[in-house]
Amino acid sequence: MRPILTTLLGSAAAFLALTTPAFAGGPTMALGAAEDAVRAPDLVTAKVKMTELRLAGMTAVRVTSNWRPGLTAPTTGEIEILRNVEAAARLSGVRVYVSVYSPGSATTPLDPLAQAQFAQYAAALAVALPSFDDIIVGNEPNLNRFWLPQFAPDGSIASAPAYLSLLAKTYDALKAVDPRLRVWGGAVSPRGSDRPEGIRPTTSPTAFIQSLGAAYRASGRTLPVMDGFAFHPYPDNSSVSPDLPHPRSTSIGLADYGKLVSLLGTAFDGTAQQGSSLPILYDEFGIEATIPAGKASLYTGTEPTTTKPVDEYQQAAAYDLGLRLAFCQPTVAGVLLFHSQDESALLSWQSGVYYADGTPKSSLPAVRDSLDRTRGGSIARCDGLALDVGLTNVRFPGPKQFTTGKRDTHFRCTLDCRWELRATRTTNGTVAATVRGYARYGRTTIASLTGRKLGTAPLRLQLTVTQAVNPGAPASRQSGELRPQ
Repeated sequence: MRPILTTLLGSAAAFLALTTPAFAGGPTMALGAAEDAVRAPDLVTAKVKMTELRLAGMTAVRVTSNWRPGLTAPTTGEIEILRNVEAAARLSGVRVYVSVYSPGSATTPLDPLAQAQFAQYAAALAVALPSFDDIIVGNEPNLNRFWLPQFAPDGSIASAPAYLSLLAKTYDALKAVDPRLRVWGGAVSPRGSDRPEGIRPTTSPTAFIQSLGAAYRASGRTLPVMDGFAFHPYPDNSSVSPDLPHPRSTSIGLADYGKLVSLLGTAFDGTAQQGSSLPILYDEFGIEATIPAGKASLYTGTEPTTTKPVDEYQQAAAYDLGLRLAFCQPTVAGVLLFHSQDESALLSWQSGVYYADGTPKSSLPAVRDSLDRTRGGSIARCDGLALDVGLTNVRFPGPKQFTTGKRDTHFRCTLDCRWELRATRTTNGTVAATVRGYARYGRTTIASLTGRKLGTAPLRLQLTVTQAVNPGAPASRQSGELRPQ
């Protein structure tokens, strides 16, 4: 278990000395789902659900843990569930993000006591679950569904300053547990009305971030409040393409990355809090798919008319496009789809690649391939992105094999790669044969000269690989001298 640092001053010095990890979009992004189906009362069920994530190509998951007034630590039952998640994630090689928030606006932590209890709860969770290194504070605090009041009586924004206070207290409490913990702030919704007098008072992400920055500057705080910014870049509805920008509105989607970075920069650059360079986690991005007649009995209720779900082919295409956009956004640390498995209530989300009964949708193979191409660095070509590829598990044919005509070279690339195997005569440097191909990352590939006429002179093989779509420095390996006969 993590030791709690006993001195706040000592913990502050420790986390000030840390350097923020360098995120660069591309293949380093965390890729997974926001999925509470893995929150199971037994390890077997948690492991089954975690395995489903892996089979869909996902290696990260975000789970929730709800704080309620009066709690200063998770209940025994909550800890047992989260330990099942922890164990299943460890067995499956899945990274876990935990989102800690109050379940609704009736329990918004506003006063100093409630905020102190919330911070203690998050810290106690981190102590009890030492492998959980990523904690998200709050959920959509710009919406009245999760945070009230949104506005003060004079019409000014009330939610952002109050949320900043909660975020700062929780950040300090978590860093006192372990300075290496990554604290994600925001978890902001992509839209809001900015109408204090409205029936549903909500704050746009544009206004919320501006107010958050103003509150931070006014506070005089000399420490950060977050290591990264969580954001929910849903399109306006599921039928709207993720690449639709919002240049003349206060909404922010995946195509508005420049606007989001600019807002963060205006809010925080020049202070102790990172702004324009702050890592961004898209911890919810969902596209709802229509339910086929054969699966209708699994679902209850009625689909809202505003959802506008698409067919499964379009769902897969939208997820692919979303990943391509995020891949080229330099400060994006990860993309988590919402969800991996459908919720059974049609009023909720049918955005998974599995139906509510856990059987796969037709979109699953395509989404898995999109995730693989993202990790391999090939889902999109990005201006200025140059990826250096590495070679592992290289095995050239041995002298005896080569002489008897078995001329296969086995290897793996650390990213998707284009490869070339060249056989060069050692006597005069001329090329006897060349074969080329494409390989997916992490998979054993065979470059074969079997059956090629190579003459009788001794040869040397050279294998060279470059990243397939965003090439940086190549990698090369060379065999010893080999004789065809």
